[in-house]
Amino acid sequence: MTLVDRIRSWAHELNRDALAMWIAARSPQTPLLAKLVAAAVAAYAFSPIDLIPDFIPILGLVDDVIIVPLGIELALRLIPADLMAQYRAEAEEWSRQPKSWVGAAVIVLLWLAGIALVSWIMLRVD
Repeated sequence: MTLVDRIRSWAHELNRDALAMWIAARSPQTPLLAKLVAAAVAAYAFSPIDLIPDFIPILGLVDDVIIVPLGIELALRLIPADLMAQYRAEAEEWSRQPKSWVGAAVIVLLWLAGIALVSWIMLRVD
């Protein structure tokens, strides 16, 4: 396996585990402390706001490469192995489902409409 293949595999596992954290946080079977940690990890992993913004060269991506895996590792220690296997299987199933391009297009159109409205308001203020 080449280095690129190993990085892709690691990124896929990281993405799957982040989704599994979101599933774990919502499951009534997850212990409370594990649920809180899993919710925090999932929120950070899927949030567009980072501690160090991604546009800062190198450092912007390093926080994601360090914080998310460490958070997942902590949550893995708190979530029973049999539950985590179930959450990972669920996350794999979700990631295989087709993506909604129509939903994505609607969101993009809403953002564009919002930007156009703000621009129009700002131009009229003059």
